[in-house]
Amino acid sequence: MPLTCGIVGLPNAGKSTLFRAITAAHAEVAPYPFTTIAPNVGIVRIPDPRLDAIARITRPERVVPAALELVDIAGLVRNAHKGEGLGNQFLARIREVDALVHVVRCFGGDVTHVEGSVDPLRDIEIVETELLLADLASVARTREQLAPRARVGDRAAREEDATLAGLEAHLAAGHPGRTWVRPGAADPAVARHLLTARPVLYVANLAERDASDGPCLEAVARYAAAAGAGALGLCTKLEMELADLPEEEAAEFSAALGHAERGLPRLARACLELLGLKTFFSTASDEVRAWTIPAGTRAPQAAGRIHTDMERGFIRAEVVAYADLVACGSVTAARERGLVRLEGKDYEVRDGDVITFRFAV
Repeated sequence: MPLTCGIVGLPNAGKSTLFRAITAAHAEVAPYPFTTIAPNVGIVRIPDPRLDAIARITRPERVVPAALELVDIAGLVRNAHKGEGLGNQFLARIREVDALVHVVRCFGGDVTHVEGSVDPLRDIEIVETELLLADLASVARTREQLAPRARVGDRAAREEDATLAGLEAHLAAGHPGRTWVRPGAADPAVARHLLTARPVLYVANLAERDASDGPCLEAVARYAAAAGAGALGLCTKLEMELADLPEEEAAEFSAALGHAERGLPRLARACLELLGLKTFFSTASDEVRAWTIPAGTRAPQAAGRIHTDMERGFIRAEVVAYADLVACGSVTAARERGLVRLEGKDYEVRDGDVITFRFAV
């Protein structure tokens, strides 16, 4: 399954524009609230120049990049946790994603703002508050369900309720679930499904004149740093215009505007960093493919990303570092120089590893 990021924010913040620009899909874009009701889902390739370099060496029939799934979730408003603006449906969809891309409006113009003015920190607070209130309601419901067992002396129920009381206090103080540290054993199930437990990347949606920086981006970046989150500045309107151009023209236009690269590579890298993911490459006679895995993944589990049979029947992994492969110019040359290693079940896959898995069927 690809990494899934849900795009959230207030109505008219530019979520659907970002989605369309990055996926080249055609999410409806209009200057009025709740244009998006059913979530738009797009699968996009994660650009990685290393994959192309490996392909030039191995000359496969197919080159398959890693994938990023983006879910364009309709805008949240005040009291979404109570169902305002179809809030219950939207909040439920957020529970299905791995991470959040929170689009924050930093542009003016004629597009209606649901709060009447542009204020990025206020807008962030509205969305964050709705997510926190929804999480508080989830924790409260769980405690209510535990109460009868706790009252009759069920030790496990009492311990879990005490843990949830600490979590409830943490959330009530305005702290997101991702910053909660539970001493001792594993988290209660409800804690793992909190909306605010998901890592967040704040995307400041800038005006064209501020396409790479400006005071709004600085404010969003400071907020993100204090919250332990990431931040990125993009002009989604410009990115959508570039998406409608042929690739070479888009690159030339982007360079003329002083942008070293398009928004997709920057956003993709930021999402990978957000979840602490690493990339390895598999090679076969007819295919080179990129795969994303959590840091610390061992070789059999990495093989399982390709196919479950490969994990079950794992024997060993033939590994060469990307830099060594490129320097040698071929797998054969790298093997002759002793740079192709045989690794076993305890090997932790590193970012950039080029791997051929050996397994028994």
